[in-house]
Amino acid sequence: MNLRSKKNSTYQLITDPNEVSGMFEVLFGFIRQLMDIPTSDQQLCRQHFQPFFVKKGTVLESSGSIHKYHNFIVSGYMRNFQYSEDGKEVTTDVNDGPRFFTSYYSFIQQTVSSENLHCLTDCKLLRINREDNEIITRTGKHSQQFVEKILQHYLESSRQRIIDSNTLTAKQRYLKLLKNHPAIVRDVPINYIASYLGINAGSLSRIRQEVANPS
Repeated sequence: MNLRSKKNSTYQLITDPNEVSGMFEVLFGFIRQLMDIPTSDQQLCRQHFQPFFVKKGTVLESSGSIHKYHNFIVSGYMRNFQYSEDGKEVTTDVNDGPRFFTSYYSFIQQTVSSENLHCLTDCKLLRINREDNEIITRTGKHSQQFVEKILQHYLESSRQRIIDSNTLTAKQRYLKLLKNHPAIVRDVPINYIASYLGINAGSLSRIRQEVANPS
């Protein structure tokens, strides 16, 4: 699927110069939290990332396929989910922008993924395919360093989530999510949050009531 030319009710290429410029400023602001980004690298990003509006409910990349795009969330909410052995959806990550959101192993290794990237709301995204990503990584002054920092952050977040699931109670996991990502708790449907936290929706409702109305 060629997203550069695709214009329908699901994907829409954003062409307004002011809107596009604002989207890239969000990307560069995110990068500056980790390291400086020289003007030449900014220009490479503008050349190779494509700005898209994606409608709520869209599955950007599906399990059983090789994921071909790296996505930067400018605004909106996305989740990553897999299917359990009995066919149920298990949410493994939930995020609002700004942040990169990709099936990293599939994208980098070009292997078939078990993950699904799902837009929970309308989203504005900057997307780059693997070939253009390699161009930026090879030719940018600091691009390789930035890619390494992003992967380190992703791996550390995954490691910490495993630790939390083994050492924190369900209530403690919810309180940590509430502290670190209050917008997700506020705006994402409870069934997705419950799945992400590894509990059922009924238990999460009770935890929310306890937190809201402590005795």
